[in-house]
Amino acid sequence: MSDKKKHNSAPGAQNEKALILSQALPFMQQYDRQTVVVKYGGHAMGDASLAADFARDIVQLKQSGVNPIVVHGGGPQIGAMLDKLNIKSNFADGLRITDAQTVDVVEMVLCGSINKQIVTAINQAGGRAAGLCGKDGSLVIAAKLKRTKRDPESHIEQVLDLGFVGEPAKINPEILNTILESDLIPVIAPIGVSEEGETYNINADTVAGAIAAAMQAKRLLMLTDVSGVLSDDGKIIEELSVAQARDLIADGTISGGMIPKVETSIEAAEQGVEGVVILDGRVPHAVLLELFTEDGVGTLIAQ
Repeated sequence: MSDKKKHNSAPGAQNEKALILSQALPFMQQYDRQTVVVKYGGHAMGDASLAADFARDIVQLKQSGVNPIVVHGGGPQIGAMLDKLNIKSNFADGLRITDAQTVDVVEMVLCGSINKQIVTAINQAGGRAAGLCGKDGSLVIAAKLKRTKRDPESHIEQVLDLGFVGEPAKINPEILNTILESDLIPVIAPIGVSEEGETYNINADTVAGAIAAAMQAKRLLMLTDVSGVLSDDGKIIEELSVAQARDLIADGTISGGMIPKVETSIEAAEQGVEGVVILDGRVPHAVLLELFTEDGVGTLIAQ
């Protein structure tokens, strides 16, 4: 008796599946044993269906021979917990001032509930995920983020004290190299530790870019709530060189919250990441569509 499964699908549907697989195969070979860093956040993280799709995509990457590393954010969840605990957030120039009490909550939310939710989703999808933060194995050594703001009246530069908000000063990838040699998938919360042992909250995009550079990743995927970098007429720009990306920031085509994402992309590309893609995490299976199809779904920024 044959153990071959019976298929009741129409021949046309079977042919379509075969075509999709044949088209994906060259891209799977291209990323075989390569590292892909995925920054996960935005609406995709708050939608149960999209979160399940994302988990399955990450497991599919691992099973296809790719080495995925997930770096996640959690701004809305942090805000909700601070409200629940009646801890007031103060902002300076649009950035949350993180005092000692707030950074404790940030660490609890990012490294605790959010990180473990993502780990659980990947495990339920058939993978084996390991939750980390920048403190583990001294992965992310942080320095205090320094920002200045020009006073509109006196035009004097003023230093903004954001408290325990940091930026990556050094990435120690040894723990990631060890994990990637196994069948585990690292899921990283963007919390860093200073040389003096102080805890710092770091922007997830920045951490993802720094880790991608340290790991010499083939791709850094930045999941957002927009389709990518848009031109003046609202159409997605499929590919940009680093120089072109800088020009679009200078002329105002790239503006607002897209600027720091593109700046992170530029820095990662200049530090050895082969390509950085800004893509819409609200598109089901966006990760697989970007990596394993000819057209992709986002904006590629490369040297």
